[in-house]
Amino acid sequence: MTDTNPQQLAEQCAEAMFARDQASQKLGMEIVSVAPGKAVLTMTVTDDMIQGHGSCHGGYLFTLADSAFAFSCNSYDKATVASGCSIDYMAGAKAGDILTATAEEQSRGGRTGVYDVTLTNQDGRTVALFRGKSYQVRGPVINSEENS
Repeated sequence: MTDTNPQQLAEQCAEAMFARDQASQKLGMEIVSVAPGKAVLTMTVTDDMIQGHGSCHGGYLFTLADSAFAFSCNSYDKATVASGCSIDYMAGAKAGDILTATAEEQSRGGRTGVYDVTLTNQDGRTVALFRGKSYQVRGPVINSEENS
């Protein structure tokens, strides 16, 4: 990995993680871009994601944001997990909406970090704001079976 620049490393980490990430795959998430401390993912809201009030269940919104958070904080090939997360819902999402989760690192030092994720729909309307706190555990992201 010594020849790998930070952008290449972030891309390799995302590729390795996504290959093991059955949850994100099954929900139809796609990685649009990754960079050190950043990730952009999309997901289309399906009929199966609609709750009793006719909008996307908040758990699916949280899951999309959490996945973007995971890809952003694991972009340094240091296995990192969530130590806490919160979400604020701003607007509903409907079946057929294409949601984009944009995760950006706010701080990273020692073994901890803070990441903000903005969820928007295809019209650019903010659907939710998510904040995740990360904690670096032992081991790498790439070629690591124990971190799957």
